[in-house]
Amino acid sequence: MSSYTSISSEKLSRLIGTAKAPTLVDVRLDEDFAADPRLIPGAVRHSHLDVQEWGSRLTGQSVVVVCQKGQKLSEGTAAWLRCGNITAEVLEGGHLAWREAELPTVPADKIPKRDKRGRTVWVTRSRPKIDRIACPWLIRRFVDPSAVFLFVTSAEVEAVAERFEATPFDIENVFWSHRGELCTFDVMVKEFGLSTPALERLSMMVRAADTARLDLSPEAPGLLAASLGLSRMFDDDLEQLSAGMLLYDAFYRWCRDATRETHNWPTSKVKP
Repeated sequence: MSSYTSISSEKLSRLIGTAKAPTLVDVRLDEDFAADPRLIPGAVRHSHLDVQEWGSRLTGQSVVVVCQKGQKLSEGTAAWLRCGNITAEVLEGGHLAWREAELPTVPADKIPKRDKRGRTVWVTRSRPKIDRIACPWLIRRFVDPSAVFLFVTSAEVEAVAERFEATPFDIENVFWSHRGELCTFDVMVKEFGLSTPALERLSMMVRAADTARLDLSPEAPGLLAASLGLSRMFDDDLEQLSAGMLLYDAFYRWCRDATRETHNWPTSKVKP
């Protein structure tokens, strides 16, 4: 049974992908990580030996600590964090319990190199519409909550990527881009190991709206309209991204929790 200092895999899985997800810290030993080099979505690796150093940067955050079995390493690390007035819980059963529950994990080798502040940095074309908002949403909700996105002139994306050690996406001839009929969002969902029913449904919506195949998803015209509307509301791409995060939060929660819900206007009773 969960205590106030622990959280179950089931409960954590419901938080991941939402704006209320806790900060996830993976403190598995190097040999355990080498045997299974995958991370719970959104998790960042740190050593338990350096908790006093990196823990100071988590003030004010809610943290879940993950070790191999949810025992001494995560218990001790979480206790240290709580000494620093950080709300910290342990994942019950650790990484092994998460895998046994067949919940998604992200291959660590697919996550780009992080900068000196521990953030992944991405670059794409300016004036985003659909894919270039959907992909940052996916990355921040399931891969790296602190990810930085650079929006630049189309012709300069690759040069900026090289000079600023950023990962290019949604342009031609790069890894993170369209593949056949799949849009970049589709590719990221698959490559990051995030093919859950909810994200597969959202992928279909994004693909349909982004590639002008609205017949693929009944919801795609609404996503397209909302996306184009946002692009007209904001001149600043980062402000548009912030607004788009809320839009995709809503679509994701519909895909995960509300696809069977309907809204019917109550029938009025007409007096004879």
